[in-house]
Amino acid sequence: MSHARRMRWWTPYAFLAPYLVLFAVFMVLPIGFGLWTSLHEWDINLPAKPFVGLAHYAELFDPASVDGGRFWTAMRATGIFTGASVPLLIVLPLLVALLMNGRFKGRTVYRAVYFAPYVLGVAVVGLLWRFLLDGNIGLVNRYLGLEVQWTTDVPPAWIALVGVTVWWTLGLNAVIFLAGLQDIPRELHEAAMVDGAGPWRRLLAVTLPGLRPVMVFVVNATILASANMFGQAYLITSGAPADQTKTAIYLIAETGLRQFDMGTASAMSFILAAFLMVASGLVFGAFRNRRAR
Repeated sequence: MSHARRMRWWTPYAFLAPYLVLFAVFMVLPIGFGLWTSLHEWDINLPAKPFVGLAHYAELFDPASVDGGRFWTAMRATGIFTGASVPLLIVLPLLVALLMNGRFKGRTVYRAVYFAPYVLGVAVVGLLWRFLLDGNIGLVNRYLGLEVQWTTDVPPAWIALVGVTVWWTLGLNAVIFLAGLQDIPRELHEAAMVDGAGPWRRLLAVTLPGLRPVMVFVVNATILASANMFGQAYLITSGAPADQTKTAIYLIAETGLRQFDMGTASAMSFILAAFLMVASGLVFGAFRNRRAR
C-alpha cells in the first residue's frame, strides 16, 4: 500500500507533462525570446546584436521620435477599429442568435448561411472585397450609384474595414451565443411567462443573465481579435490613406519583417500586449462586479 502511495504522487505530473512541455516550447520560450529581443538592437541581417536595455521602449513612449509617432498612430487606428467593430460584433450576433433559436422551417439553412463567410480565409475575404470596394471598378459603387473611395479615404475606409469584418466574423459569435441560449433551461422562460413577463422582460431577466458566462468569453475574445486585426487592413486598404488605417499589428509586422528591426517590433508587441491585458482585466472586472450587485 505504501509503495502504491509513493507511486501515485507523480501521476498528475505525468498527465500534465505533455501540456507543460508544449506550453513551455510554444509559449514561454517565445515570450522570453521576444522580451530578450526587445532589449537588443536586433537586425536579422547583422551578426552583432548589441544590448540597449529599455531604449526601444523609451523611444516608443516618446511621441517626438519617428518610431514613437508611427506606433501611437497605429495604436490609435487599432483603437478606432476595435471601438467600432466590437459593439457590432456583440449586438448583431446576439440578435441573429435570438432569431435562429426560434423554431421555424429552414432554420438550419439560415444558420449555415450566417456562418458560411467565416470558413473563408482572410486572403479570400480581403481580395474579394478589395475589388468589390474599388472606387473605380468596384461593384459596390456601381450598383449603389456612388463615387466613394472605400479603400483610400477616411472615414469610408473605416466603414469598409469594419463592415467587412462584421460580415466575415458575425457567424462565429452568433453560433457561440446560440449554444449559450440553448443551455438556458426552458423552465426559466416558462416560469417568467407564468409570472406575466413579456418578451423584453424575459430577455433582461432570464436570457441575458443566463448568457453572462458566454458573454464574458465573446466580449473578451472579440476585443482581442479586433485589436489584432491585420489581414483586412493589409489587403483592402494597405494602411491608406497616409497610414491612418495601419493597425498596430500591421506596423509590428512591417517593422520586424520588412525593415528587419526585430528589437523595436518586439517592444511594440509587448506594449500592445500590456494594453490588451488591461482590457481583458477590465472586461472580467466589469462582469464580476455586475454579478456581485
